[in-house]
Order: sequence, then structure tokens, then C-alpha cells
Amino acid sequence: MRKGFVFLLIAGLVAGSASAQLGSGIVFDPTNYQNALLRYYQLQQHLLQLEKTYNQVVTQYNLALRMSRNIQNMPARYRALFSQWKNGSALNTFGNTSAWITGVNTGNVGGGYRQATTELSRYDPSHLSAMDPFELSRVKSQYASVQLADGANETAMAAIGSIRGSAAQVQTQIGNLESDSLSNDADLNSEVSVLNKINVANILTLRSLQDANKLLASLLEVQTVLAKQQREATTNAVNSDILRRQSATGNIAQVTTTLTNSLADFRMP
Repeated sequence: MRKGFVFLLIAGLVAGSASAQLGSGIVFDPTNYQNALLRYYQLQQHLLQLEKTYNQVVTQYNLALRMSRNIQNMPARYRALFSQWKNGSALNTFGNTSAWITGVNTGNVGGGYRQATTELSRYDPSHLSAMDPFELSRVKSQYASVQLADGANETAMAAIGSIRGSAAQVQTQIGNLESDSLSNDADLNSEVSVLNKINVANILTLRSLQDANKLLASLLEVQTVLAKQQREATTNAVNSDILRRQSATGNIAQVTTTLTNSLADFRMP
């Protein structure tokens, strides 16, 4: 068809040029023939370019068509069940655990921690003034350990409660993202929709990492207090040994001096 079309076109061009010569016979015009060949070549090149463009468009269309196809039955193939968040619970025999449970479930610690722990008593000022510097330093350090542990534990309770308190909402958002990702709805699988879902997934991941970092920071704080308590026990033991040796040395020197003086002053009756 292509060659026939081009042939008819050239024949028309040649006939148009030769029609003026019909009265005295057809006259061959080399210039007109050359122009016709040139136009034929140009049309042929143009047709080849059109065919190439057409093939490229068809290839791109087929690729886009394949890229737009969803995996069939995605929910059955990929949906999985995961563990659900559960709130903390405990018996409340003496009425001192309910506030604790509220704190670790909501982040509102309040007085729940102190209600469930033994209250730290205070020394009488006269007792403190009667202590030697070593004993007073030891008492102050032990007080600091207990109070730091209380603060770290309350911070950890608040972090746990905050995460648990928002867990249900986060679980719902993850469920929505999962449903949208497994849906066959074309509106949810456009390029912009997919990018939006990827952004949401990244944000949820960052939030989860942030919560994990909070828990790790709280755990590190508790471990730091425990390390302080361990150091305190070791330091007290070392200081006690040093004090014992210093006291023993002084006592031995005193006994030796007293014995020496006694022997020097001794007289036979």
C-alpha cells in the first residue's frame, strides 16, 4: 500500500507536468523527474520516521500497561496477622497498684509510683550532725541513689505509658496503610498515591524509631543509676577497709606506746 501510494503520487506529479505537452506529445522533463524522485525519497524517509515513532509509542504504551497492572488477590497473598498491643494489668489487693497501672498505660504517672514503693524516711538532724564526715558522705550518696532511681523509674513509666496510650491509634493507621497498599482500586495505585503511601510509611517508621529511642534512653538512665549504686557499694567497701586499716594502725601504735611506757615505768617492788 505504501509503495502504491507513493507511485500514484509521483505519477500525478509527472502527469501534471506533462499535461501541457499533450497537444504535441509527452515530453520528458528531467528536472521535474528529479524533483519527483527527491520528493519520493523525502516521503520515504518521513514514513520511516513515522514508523519508528509509532513503534516507540507502542512500546511505551505496552510498558505503561504492564506497569499499571496490579498483582491479583494481594490481600490473600500478603496480608498477615501481627500481635496486638495489650495494656498492663495487676491485682490491687491493698489499693496501691491501680495508679501505677494507669501510669504505664496512659503516661500519666501521677503518684502511682510512690504509692507502690516504700517511702524513704529522713534522718533526724541531730543524728546527721553526730555523724563523722565519712558516714555522712555515705548517707548522702545512698539518698541520692534512691532519689535518682525514683526519677528514672517514673520517666520510664511515663515513656511506656505514652507509647501504650497511642498504640491503638498507630495500629489503626498502619492497618489503613496496609489496606490501601493491598487494594486494587486504581485511585489508590496511581503514581502520586503510591508516593504518598511511601511517605506515610517512612513517617510511621520514624515515629516508631523515636519511641524505641525513648525506651532505650529510659533503660540507659535506669542502668546508669544501677551502675552508680554498684559503684557506691564498691566505694563504701574500699573506704571502710581503708578506715579499718587506718584505725588498726593507730590502735596498734597507741597500744605499742602505752606498752612501752608501761615497761619503762615498771619498777620491781
